[in-house]
Amino acid sequence: MGREIKIADKLIGRNYAPFIIAEMSGNHNHSLERALEIVSAAAKAGAHALKIQTYTADTMTLDLNEGEFFISDPNSLWKGKSLYELYQEAHTPWEWHKPIFDRCRELGIIGFSTPFDDTAVDFLETMEVPCYKIASFENTDIPLIRKVATTGKPLIISTGMATVAELDETVRAARGAGCKDLILLKCTSTYPATAENTNLQTIPHMRELFGCEVGLSDHTMGIGVSLASVALGATVIEKHFTLNRSDGGVDSTFSMEPHEMSQLVQETERAWQALGRVSYGPMEKEKKSLIFRRSIYVVEDLHTGDQLNNKNIRSIRPGYGLSPKYMDTVLGMKCNRDVKRGEPLSWEMLG
Repeated sequence: MGREIKIADKLIGRNYAPFIIAEMSGNHNHSLERALEIVSAAAKAGAHALKIQTYTADTMTLDLNEGEFFISDPNSLWKGKSLYELYQEAHTPWEWHKPIFDRCRELGIIGFSTPFDDTAVDFLETMEVPCYKIASFENTDIPLIRKVATTGKPLIISTGMATVAELDETVRAARGAGCKDLILLKCTSTYPATAENTNLQTIPHMRELFGCEVGLSDHTMGIGVSLASVALGATVIEKHFTLNRSDGGVDSTFSMEPHEMSQLVQETERAWQALGRVSYGPMEKEKKSLIFRRSIYVVEDLHTGDQLNNKNIRSIRPGYGLSPKYMDTVLGMKCNRDVKRGEPLSWEMLG
C-alpha cells in the first residue's frame, strides 16, 4: 500500500533507495557559521535532506522556572533547565532560515523544517519549503496539523507516543485538510532511544493500517536499527546530525557524526537493494557457478562390464556428472566401455 511521493526532485517509495534526513535541531550551538557547516557536512555525507526546527521559546512555552515548566527528571539530558531555557538554547533563529535553505539548494539537498505553531507555518511558506515535518510531541495538535495540511505539501509526521486512535485522528485531520502525500515515521520519544524500545514490527503494520508511506525517526545510537527498518519497509529515515558529538549541544549525545551519516546512506541503500523480489533458482550471474555443485564421478579406472559401487564412484565437485540424486539408481549398473578415473558419470557410459 502507499504510493510514491515526490519532494522537490526526490521520489520516495518502495521502488527507491531510502530517503535520508539529517536533523540539525539545536546542534548549531548558536552559530550560523556552524549551522552552514552542518549543511555542508550533511550534503557531503550523502544525506538527501537537511531539516531544522522553526519556533521560539515564546511560541513553545511560558517563561516560568517552576513546577511542570522545570525539568527535574534526573535521567533527562536537559535536567536542571526550564523548558523556556531549553528552547531558547535549542531554537534556530528565524533570520538563519534563508541562508540555511540557500546553502541546501546550492549543495543539491532538500532543506525543510518542523513548524511548531501557525506563525512558523506562515513564515516557512514565505521560504517556499517543499515539505513539512510534525514532531512527535505535536502529533496530537490537530489544529496545527490541519494548518500544515492546507499548504498541500507533503507531510511527514513522527508517531512517538501516539496510540492507534490518536494516529487515526491525526491522519484523518491531515487528509481532510488537503494532505495527499503523507509519510508516518515510527518513533520512540526517548533521547537516546534503545533498540529494545523501538518495535520496528510496527512499520509494516502502520503501512497497512493507514495506506501511506512509512519510515523511522531514529534516536538510537549507530545504524543497526535503521538498517533493520529498511528490511521492514521503511522508505524514510531521519537521524539527528552534528559535526562532532564532543562539541556538545542540546542533542549532540544522540546525534550522528559525518562519517556515520555517510555509512548510514550507503548501508541503507545496500539494504534496500538486497530486498529485491521473491526469487528462486539461479540468478543470471549465478549460472556460471552451477558447475561447482557436486555430481557423480568415476574415481577408479573401470573396464567394460565392471559394476558400479560405492568405491569406484563418488559424489564430488565439480558438477559435470550426473546429479547425486541418481546415486542409488546407478549403483549396480555396468559400464558399456572403459572409463578412466576422473570422468564425470553419464547415462551414455552405462548399459
